[in-house]
Amino acid sequence: MTLQELLHPFDVVEASGNLQSEIISITEDSRAAGPGTVFVAIQGTQLDGHQFVNQAFAQGAAAVVVEDGCFQDVAVEHTLAGSSLIRVKNSRKTLGLMASQLYENPSCKLKMVGVTGTNGKTTVTHLAKSLLEAQGHHVGLLGTVGYVVGKEHRVASHTTPAPVQLQEMLSEMVRAGSDVGVLEVSSHALELDRVAGCEFDIVVFTNLTQDHLDFHHTMERYFQSKLHLFTDYVAGGQKSGPKRALVNADDPRATDILQQCAIPVWTFGIHSQADIQAEALELGLDGTQFIVNSPFGRMTIASHLVGEHNVSNLLAAIGIGLEMGVSPAAVEQAVTSVTNVPGRFERVQEGQNFTVVVDYAHTDDALQRLLEAAEAIKQARIITVFGCGGDRDPGKRSKMGQVAVQKSDLVIVTSDNPRTEDPQAILSDIEKGIEALPPEERCAFHVISDRAEAIQTAIDLASSGDLVLIAGKGHEDYQILGTQKVHFDDREEARKAIRRRNRSN
Repeated sequence: MTLQELLHPFDVVEASGNLQSEIISITEDSRAAGPGTVFVAIQGTQLDGHQFVNQAFAQGAAAVVVEDGCFQDVAVEHTLAGSSLIRVKNSRKTLGLMASQLYENPSCKLKMVGVTGTNGKTTVTHLAKSLLEAQGHHVGLLGTVGYVVGKEHRVASHTTPAPVQLQEMLSEMVRAGSDVGVLEVSSHALELDRVAGCEFDIVVFTNLTQDHLDFHHTMERYFQSKLHLFTDYVAGGQKSGPKRALVNADDPRATDILQQCAIPVWTFGIHSQADIQAEALELGLDGTQFIVNSPFGRMTIASHLVGEHNVSNLLAAIGIGLEMGVSPAAVEQAVTSVTNVPGRFERVQEGQNFTVVVDYAHTDDALQRLLEAAEAIKQARIITVFGCGGDRDPGKRSKMGQVAVQKSDLVIVTSDNPRTEDPQAILSDIEKGIEALPPEERCAFHVISDRAEAIQTAIDLASSGDLVLIAGKGHEDYQILGTQKVHFDDREEARKAIRRRNRSN
């Protein structure tokens, strides 16, 4: 594809140089620039790509894209030598749009499902994938736990991949024969235009609670980022088929989305009147049963997933299935096949007489939902192990501490991913929140910085019938200490702790 063909759909402010160059790749990393490459200069949080324009030219880049007003040193000698300089209004968005164009608009060749919200994205996308595959669809999946492209399972670098990587993987899905792409769409991805160049057919809003305020600063800005999925990425595109939004009626922000969404909406809910409504819930440690009233009739759902929060996730996935033409009877059958989602209320079994669960809950709302699910099914005490990540929204630390001690019988506060923060400072923030509560409103708690020791302590303290919840990291198999990633898996640590306890007994 020539540079001129690549630029054809875009609103270019100015273009100079050789527009007939053949383009084979696009990058935002100047180190990867070279012949046949377009380097797109982006203002980042740490570095400004415009500082590396001349380096990209020196390495033989076919073209450099800069944001209007951000780069004034027009390196004329490079354009005379056969390279090009392109000025655009928004280089970040242009990166995704150009990548989509280079890979021949793969999102237009897939039924695109995008799920956003603070909690539940991973569970909804995994449920939707299983449900749709049971009906013969070939589904690609991009999300927190990993990327499924064709028959390959890849480690996830981000919940939503970077723009060029995203378009490349969507293109790979098409080549592998996939007809559906299911994506977790994070607020970071929407704010940073990672999904620019994508057009979605079905979009889902799970909920909105405090998270990522280190990045978004206010809850309103956080919400506005998510709202883009229901306005900018579903309307006015190239697709002509029917589209649908699914919105959680139980969330206070549902009304705002309903008022601004650009496509038809189905609501889903448990406590609020909704198009897809759950009733007659029966919650247990081995799963959940309930009735669904939908635009296509009633369904009786029996799921292995635990907790009321997963009823909401199931309703969202059921809505995706119904919009994709799956019959109510087929929905009922497919839902029973999903035994668990990695790191989401995942049980660890080593023959012990108490229950151990690992979960990704890492916000106060997610932790509260987890503990409420535990409360509904517990036989004895709830022992909770949790921590908070460093270099992330510090405002949720005290809230998570308060939720933990209000909803548990014993809490062990420990490190999560401290990153470059002092682990003791993070633990202190959590403790302050806990100690702000009157003693009669909180259970006993211990602070053990070493996460492996904290897990072992919780296991050793458990009695018959207790429920040990290890929250915060879920599927993650690493811990970030400083700038280093070291192997650490809560599930592995729990198994080792139970085995050590069994040996000592």
